[in-house]
Amino acid sequence: MSKFLIKGSYSPEGVKGLLKEGGSSRRAVVEKMVNNLSGKLEGLYYALGETDVFGIVDVPNTASIAAISLAINSTGLVSISVTALLTPEEIDGATKINVMYRPPTV
Repeated sequence: MSKFLIKGSYSPEGVKGLLKEGGSSRRAVVEKMVNNLSGKLEGLYYALGETDVFGIVDVPNTASIAAISLAINSTGLVSISVTALLTPEEIDGATKINVMYRPPTV
C-alpha cells in the first residue's frame, strides 16, 4: 500500500454542496470511494485557510490515486493535489540506492 496526502480546495459551488451535505457526509463518500479501490481512508480534516480539506489515504498503487485525482478534479467542485508520503524506513532504503548523477557544470 502507498500512502498519499490529498489537499483540496472547494469552488464556490463545491462549498454550497458541502453546506448542504455536511462534512461527515462528505467523509463517508470519500471513505467509500477509497474502500472500493481496496484502500483505506486514514483521516479527513477540514481546515481554515488556503486549503479547505486534507485527507490521508492508503491505496494499492499510483494508478489508484491517479484515478481518484481524475474523478474528483473532473467535477470542478473540488480541486485536489496529491503528495506521496514515505515512511522513515522507505527513506532509509532510498539512502542505500546508488544513483549515478552528474550535476550541470557552471
